[in-house]
Parts: sequence; structure tokens; C-alpha cells
Amino acid sequence: MNHADEIWNKFCQRLNVVEQCVPLFLADPGGLVAHRWIGKGETARPVLMRSPQMEALIVEITRTLVDDWKSGLNRYDGMIYCMGWLHEKQMVPLYIGKAETVGKGLGNLSANLKNLATDRSKFARWGDNYAYHIGDLSACVLPGHALEKQTIKYKAWAERLFESTASLTPKLRRPTHFWATAWDKSMTCVWEELGPTSLAFLEYLLIGVAGRVSPVLLNREGISRGSM
Repeated sequence: MNHADEIWNKFCQRLNVVEQCVPLFLADPGGLVAHRWIGKGETARPVLMRSPQMEALIVEITRTLVDDWKSGLNRYDGMIYCMGWLHEKQMVPLYIGKAETVGKGLGNLSANLKNLATDRSKFARWGDNYAYHIGDLSACVLPGHALEKQTIKYKAWAERLFESTASLTPKLRRPTHFWATAWDKSMTCVWEELGPTSLAFLEYLLIGVAGRVSPVLLNREGISRGSM
């Protein structure tokens, strides 16, 4: 085990990543992922279904973030999340990202966090709309999407996660898990020596470490092209 593995595993243990992660997709025991239809008429299209556990986790976390924003305490910067595979009781990171509490305006609540209990279009970056993870991944996995919606980034996701695509019953290569937590800016980051850090800095640090421990990482920013 190299030093990066130790740093990553210690972070995962400290935040109970393996114990608290949930299935990302609604899938049967054979790994076939369910889908649902959104839109009407000519705009109707199939999208991959998130698992109920994953949706409940995001709704719970974002409720904490919204309550904190409304109170004006600003304790939390937002949500940090990781998509990954489990191997020998360790999380193998596939993708690391964040959803910040504050939007692009002057202290406004991010649109990504609004009305998540009833609106799945944005859903803390995991929404059904295009330009969001599930929407864009669905365009590369399921039939019925325009070719221009099939981006290079999510074609890579589709190839990594699924055995086959262009099917309404796509099969996962391996069970795919999701972990997330509300990031308190007083929390210690992945490098404990640095102490507390912001969510934005944490994301870059985690991606950098994950790039050294996972040959299947799908993040591109912060990763040397020679290491991919």
C-alpha cells in the first residue's frame, strides 16, 4: 500500500464512506438498471433510475444544507460526493464531485438544491435534465436521445459503468455505489495536516489523491493526462 492509498483509506474510514454508501442505481440482482420516461410527446426520453436509497440520502443532505443557509449560520459549504466500486471493503473511487450551497449570485441558494423532494431535474448535480449526471449519462446509455447530447465525458462514464449501451435494459459491469455528506467547513480534509478546509479545496485534494489510488477514476480536472 502506497502513501496515497493510506491517505485515501484513512479519509474513507474517518467519514465512514464504505459503511454509509448506497447503491447509485435502481438495479436488479443481475445488474440490469431500471429506467423511467420524462417529458411529453416528441420530447419524451428514457432516463436511468437512481436507487431510492441514493435519492433519500441526497434529499436528507440537501435539507441540512438548505436549513443551514436559511439560518444564516453558513456552517456548511455544500455536499461532497463520490461514485465508486467496493473492493475488499474499500471504496474504489470512480468520480468525485461537489454541489455547493451558494449559487452564482450574491449569496443565493443554488438552484441545484431547490425543491429536491419533488423536483428531480437538477437534484444536486445528479438530475434527469441534460447538463446533469443522470441526464447526460442516460443519453449515452439508453436509446431515444439525440446524438448531440452524447458527450465525450459521459461516453466514458457509460463505457466504464456498463457492459452494453443503447439498450433499455443496460447491465452494470459491477455494482456501483454512491456516498455523500454535507461538508462542514470546520472538518478536517483528506490531508489531516492541512486541517479544516473549504469544500472547493477539498474536492481538488480528493481528486488528486483518488487519481493516485484508482486507475478507473473518471475525473479529468486535476489529473495528469499521463496518468490516465
